[in-house]
Amino acid sequence: MKKIILLICIIGSILKGAAQNKTPNVLIFYVDDLRAELGCYGSPTAITPNIDKLATQGVKFNKAYVQQAICAPSRMSTLTGLRPQTLGIYSIFTPLRKVHKELVTMPQLFKKNGYKTISIGKVYHHSVDDKSSWTTHFPKEKNSYVKPENIALMERLKAEGVKPLKGPAFEDANVEDEAYKDGRAAKYAIETLHKLKKDKFLMFVGLSKPHLPFNAPKKYWDLYNKDNFKIPSREKPEGMYRLALSKWGELKGYHGIPKSGDLNDDLTRTLIHGYHASVSYIDAQVGKVMQTLEELDLRKNTMVIFMSDHGYKIGEYGAWCKHSNVEIDVRVPLIVSRETNYKKRKVGKTSNALVENVDIFPTLVDLCGLEGPESDGKSILPIINKPNTKGDKVATSVYARGDKIMGVTATDGVWRFTEWRDSKTQEVLSAELYEHKNSSLSFVNLSGQAKYRKVEDKMRRLLESEIPKDQGAFLQNDKPRK
Repeated sequence: MKKIILLICIIGSILKGAAQNKTPNVLIFYVDDLRAELGCYGSPTAITPNIDKLATQGVKFNKAYVQQAICAPSRMSTLTGLRPQTLGIYSIFTPLRKVHKELVTMPQLFKKNGYKTISIGKVYHHSVDDKSSWTTHFPKEKNSYVKPENIALMERLKAEGVKPLKGPAFEDANVEDEAYKDGRAAKYAIETLHKLKKDKFLMFVGLSKPHLPFNAPKKYWDLYNKDNFKIPSREKPEGMYRLALSKWGELKGYHGIPKSGDLNDDLTRTLIHGYHASVSYIDAQVGKVMQTLEELDLRKNTMVIFMSDHGYKIGEYGAWCKHSNVEIDVRVPLIVSRETNYKKRKVGKTSNALVENVDIFPTLVDLCGLEGPESDGKSILPIINKPNTKGDKVATSVYARGDKIMGVTATDGVWRFTEWRDSKTQEVLSAELYEHKNSSLSFVNLSGQAKYRKVEDKMRRLLESEIPKDQGAFLQNDKPRK
């Protein structure tokens, strides 16, 4: 009898070990236009209980950066593990597969290795990209309005031949979550998870808010008092390069937004209110999907990643949207929570290691024991498992101004150094140096000041180590607009 009991214990131990070593599932919340405006990142205004809870279940990265502060190139970089300058795509107008049919992407690799691959909502900017590499594909939906007056406005503008056809920049209809597209994305994710209980999977849940228009159910607007939002300083950094900031034409394209000049305080507060309402709206969708993972007992073998494609300005520097190399546009939230059956998982930890979105693909290759393609990033799994581990010495990003000027930027976690170069000759046209020890904002370009010469020399070397001036002209497979 004792031998039988011993045998049962041994078998049980083996089965338990096998379960713990089972290849993990991966669920990624990929959010659009989300800066680190979250409760867990110290925001005094954002109401984000579900994302904050996820942060207590894993590792929150304080120094995560994207490779370009615009949707399409940033997402391509994440899904290929290659930087924009490797891909040669810097604008939103060129799909990945139009110029790179040879590359092995994340969904392509995982599908080849027996994973069910699911794309819900906005994952790639172009829904046509890699469509055959997704087992299940819910394409991103167009923006829509629910209020009758806004529906009528859109019909009138369409009849008048207004192009591009854009409605108001915000809406607060008294409707359920699924009346807007992110609520439907969460619904599709939940329904799909119910079908995947016995499959290994890689799932992207692409949440479009807080991208314009700031359309979210009224209950999320009601979480905030508009009058409590402070107006950011409209002051622009002294000595900033003339093309460092964009003219935020993306926002100006929406109905009711002035085409020139600063926005007045009332409209500024309304838009900040709408941004926050949109963030709380997607936070609720994260909560629903996470609850489903738990209910289906999938959380024990599923790594969860929460990330954004780039940051965003809501009035800082008198500017809006992204489209630049400034810290607030290239720094993003990143939270990684390992599967709960992983014995050594770290919870409630914060890492100050420098990491980049280009690192996500090689990290998942490492996690799942796959053989992946060459990457410009590196696995951050060692940091996820030991958050005090040091990261890279530098994180870099780029932003093109037309096809003649390229902005290249580097941070060491405290200082940000940017060069504006001739795209063909690499001649440096202008340089910027900003300190970000305590804030994502900085108002003085310190480049050229004797007091900061050593810092600037160090940062220039770091930038040069990643984006050397002797590399020749920047590869351009598209023609970015100015």
